[in-house]
Amino acid sequence: MGGFLRRHKRIIPYLLLAPGLLWLAVFYVVPGIQMFVTSLWSGTLETGYEFSLSNVSNYTAALERFAPQFIRSVVYGGAATILTFAISYPLAYTIAFRGGRYKNLLLFLVVAPFFTSFLLRTLSWKIILGDTGILLGPLKAAGLLPDEFRVLATPVAVIFGITYNFLPFMTLPIYVSLEKIDKRLVEAAEDLYASSIGAFRRITLPLSLPGVFAGSLLTFIPAMGDYVNAELLGNPETTMIGNVIQNQFLVQNNYPTASALSFLLMAGILIAVLVYARLLGTEELSGGV
Repeated sequence: MGGFLRRHKRIIPYLLLAPGLLWLAVFYVVPGIQMFVTSLWSGTLETGYEFSLSNVSNYTAALERFAPQFIRSVVYGGAATILTFAISYPLAYTIAFRGGRYKNLLLFLVVAPFFTSFLLRTLSWKIILGDTGILLGPLKAAGLLPDEFRVLATPVAVIFGITYNFLPFMTLPIYVSLEKIDKRLVEAAEDLYASSIGAFRRITLPLSLPGVFAGSLLTFIPAMGDYVNAELLGNPETTMIGNVIQNQFLVQNNYPTASALSFLLMAGILIAVLVYARLLGTEELSGGV
């Protein structure tokens, strides 16, 4: 086998890629095709389903019916992504440039929430943001907030929950990009009379953009499809498209509509990612052509 590989070195990269490609084919491509086929069904679970290309109207009907949830998901996911970036960048910068011997401890604290169930973490926010919880209760008792003031079951609570749950997904990629920066480049910029802000703007920020790009994707994509935070921290007026898909699949048993919504969500995210990559110019930063 070793002799064969030495004689055919060109196939080694393909052999290394094969397990990953097989995994994607089985668990992404095939389900994606099945989802697309299901989205073109007509009928019910009781009477059976029939496939027809004329059922493309399932897409337009689903989009017209659930457009508010789509828009809400984009707004909530986008707001959460911006908030996670605003929190994560200073945090990652501090760990990378000022962490010293405490870097490993600080990184552990970043990922420590993952040792707790996603559901439990969200439920904890329900307790924290409760009308008489540990956050609002003392403020109301001190007369700093009116008794009718509330955060739970509002869009703010949903966005806060998403931000908290996906914060490590933004922090870690940014940290990796910052950690790779040669500190001598920053020192050279300062030696050439650049201010700290100027060195950051011209050296640190541009070189960390691949991490920002990766972190934004890892945050925005799951945030768009999230339904746990909206279910536990929101109200019927804050439902996201993930809640609709979950309801259509598991409660209404409306597989064609649920599949159409899922396919639209996936296609929309893919288009957004391509546009974002083009605007951010990460290919040039990473050395791509």
